[in-house]
Amino acid sequence: MNLPAATALFTPSWHAELELAYARFGASTRPVLRRHLGPLRVQKHLYAEGPEVCQHIIVHPPGGIAGGDRLAIRARVDSGAWAQLTSPGAAKWYRANGPAGQTLDLQVAAGATLEWLPQETIVFSAAQAELTTRIDLQGDARLFYWDIVALGRPASGERFELGYVQAHLDIRRDGRPLWHERQRITGGDGLLDSPIGLDGQPVFATLLVTGEIDSQLLERCRALEHPVRGDLSQLPGLLVARCLASEALLARAWLIDLWRLLRPALLGREALPPRIWNT
Repeated sequence: MNLPAATALFTPSWHAELELAYARFGASTRPVLRRHLGPLRVQKHLYAEGPEVCQHIIVHPPGGIAGGDRLAIRARVDSGAWAQLTSPGAAKWYRANGPAGQTLDLQVAAGATLEWLPQETIVFSAAQAELTTRIDLQGDARLFYWDIVALGRPASGERFELGYVQAHLDIRRDGRPLWHERQRITGGDGLLDSPIGLDGQPVFATLLVTGEIDSQLLERCRALEHPVRGDLSQLPGLLVARCLASEALLARAWLIDLWRLLRPALLGREALPPRIWNT
């Protein structure tokens, strides 16, 4: 059967929402809200470290994000609770004729801990990716956050020549700005190869963790031997780490090793990598 031209050219977009909340009950953290609309889910909650830390794996069944898609994720961690959120694999943003977007809203109450540790985001050439992240911390809430972005697909010979990726990140504590960042990277821009830009590296990563460490631990982190160009800065109440890399796996390995060093010092718990990272 021949379809009408308008139908043949129509490409449906996905609009998906996921809302999560966690609370402390005695010695355990339990999910108290899990609501979804469209293709966003979490797998069964896991307790690989015992009942105190609730781990959820966020799944986007379509496997990629195309033009017109809109994803919204909201998570709330109540007082005393500890949630760790990750993903089963890379998020892929496909080439598109129009923008696609993701909004992430995270709220962490006083006495609560949130670890946001997704795997990498791969932005194909000619994608139009718009990402907005807002994190609200209350009182002594603790946050461990990272983000890995890979531009193009170097292994397939694809450079990031077209499209753009736009990212807004705001972290507030008790309503006051703790971190405010705006990025826009355009395909084919000179900054992709410039030494004051990405210096020819297709992958960049950021780690942000609340708290402060001593100079000795800071030097241990800086002394990690990895084939990335990275460094750390201690700001008042916030530790920042950045790196450039030739592959996403290299950036992720660097972040994981930093997490292994920093988690015991800042969160008081040994780092136990989620099993999903090994699949």
